[in-house]
Amino acid sequence: MNSISKSTLDFLNRLKENNNRDWFNKHKPEFQDEQAKIKSFFLALREKLNSHDEIERLKVFRIYRDVRFSKDKTPYKTHFGGHFVRATKRLRGGYYLQISPGESFLAGGFWAPNKEDLLRIRKEFEIDATEIKEIINDTTFVNHFGVLEGVSLKTAPRGFNKEHSDIDLIKMKQFIVTHKFRDVEVLSDNFLEKVNESFKAMRPFLNYMSEILTTDLNGVSTID
Repeated sequence: MNSISKSTLDFLNRLKENNNRDWFNKHKPEFQDEQAKIKSFFLALREKLNSHDEIERLKVFRIYRDVRFSKDKTPYKTHFGGHFVRATKRLRGGYYLQISPGESFLAGGFWAPNKEDLLRIRKEFEIDATEIKEIINDTTFVNHFGVLEGVSLKTAPRGFNKEHSDIDLIKMKQFIVTHKFRDVEVLSDNFLEKVNESFKAMRPFLNYMSEILTTDLNGVSTID
């Protein structure tokens, strides 16, 4: 399936209004139909991605929410989401697409890098942030994603000069790019290609970060 069906958004809207087990169980066959359509779309997208990247795994997330530690006890998500994992130790980062009425978006990058990876990234920015700035200021990147997003520290991390010219990059704890879609775009015949083009525009950023995270400060590979 190469497009998103209006019935999928309609189902998610009705689920949002009736987020309880009785309603869901009554409409479970309908959910299964829409889930199958979404999985088919994600498989078509994986094929597109593999034409310009290496995708190791596709994970389509379950509709059921884990409410054990949440104040929100509604049992079901009101969106469909899929994560595309890049292959091999060389290729870091991944691609995410979420379909939700009025709130659809794609994203990619590094949501919660461990302390070793975060330090490695910051050290790279400290030495020379020219390349990352060229990537995130490139017209194609800006047109698709706007700016590099993510939570930042309020001050310089320990061991880094707060007066560094690129301290705003060094203070970042996350490195995320996103692109939102209106429903009319989600339902368009060329939505698959639009998503793929945005993911393709993400590649220079992911490849740059991959190189950082698989080499030391001298550029020597740290993986086999």
